[in-house]
Amino acid sequence: MSTGAKAGQFPSVLMVGNFLSETVGTRGVCEELAQRLRECGVPVITTSKRKARIPRILDMLLTCWSRRDAYNVAQVDVYSGPSFIWAEAVCWLLRVVRRPYVLTLHGGALPEFAERNRRRMLRLLNSAAAVTVPSRYLLAKLGKYRKDLMLLPNALELSAYHHVPRGPLQPNLIWLRAFHEIYNPTMAVRVVARLKDEFPGIRLQMLGPDKKDLSLQKTILAARNCNVEGYVHLTGQIEKCRVPGALKTGDIFLNTSNIDNTPVSVLEAMAAGLCVVSTDAGGVSDLVASGKEALLVPVNDDAAMARAIRRLLTDPMLAKRIQDSALAKVQAFDWRVVLPQWQALLASVAL
Repeated sequence: MSTGAKAGQFPSVLMVGNFLSETVGTRGVCEELAQRLRECGVPVITTSKRKARIPRILDMLLTCWSRRDAYNVAQVDVYSGPSFIWAEAVCWLLRVVRRPYVLTLHGGALPEFAERNRRRMLRLLNSAAAVTVPSRYLLAKLGKYRKDLMLLPNALELSAYHHVPRGPLQPNLIWLRAFHEIYNPTMAVRVVARLKDEFPGIRLQMLGPDKKDLSLQKTILAARNCNVEGYVHLTGQIEKCRVPGALKTGDIFLNTSNIDNTPVSVLEAMAAGLCVVSTDAGGVSDLVASGKEALLVPVNDDAAMARAIRRLLTDPMLAKRIQDSALAKVQAFDWRVVLPQWQALLASVAL
């Protein structure tokens, strides 16, 4: 028998996604949302913390079934590739136990996956009570599969970032992503190699976990081959609470992704007052306007990225305009703005 949500009481929520920060070090958006909801008094059940794929799927299904009387609505993350299968399986079981669910679409590769799997995408999206996307990029690309997609952006606690006004920028570069081929970390090293003679004080700090696809080893080798080992500092994995402090040590943030959607690290850098230089991969160009809130360059074009950094270092007025515009843009991503929208949506579709 369902517990139901009593009048005036927020419904219980089952959140299905990758809650893997304890094992992989990267804190997902779903984990942050779950914490925020709990802090507001919302009963939240989460699944799964299992790292291996098969145990994770089984844990998700078992939780959906065994706790079926403990939640009134579910929120399910949807990614491309093999991860799409567990979303399909979980949603099938949610229909069996007659629980409404909200889907949240993630990843810059999802539009291409949808083109190859049109029927599966249509079936899954139209089975949900509501579907959210974190970016205008996914809103535009996936709107043809369901017309009423809702834009709910990835959020930040802006007060934690202590925006610091900077004078003329110094060549202090920060890169903050996982070491994985889709984030193209070696591009950042090649950028430093192009600038080190003109800016001998240049420094690149690279932070993030190793995803074990040899990208970290390739980055170290690239630094050696480009003769910039003394300019590149690999800090490794960093806890979420330390990110604001780490960003304060930089002036220019590099995002070198080959595939992207709405990178939280870019938003964090904007909130901290850094100037962002990014590739125009995926949804990045929908997130920021080049020349206004950031400088965007083609994917894997280290020469263009080096030129963009040079512009910022030699044109203080341009850098100031970008910093100010970026700070204004990121206000819409504050948890104080985004969380009430999540609460209203979940309450509206719950049993």
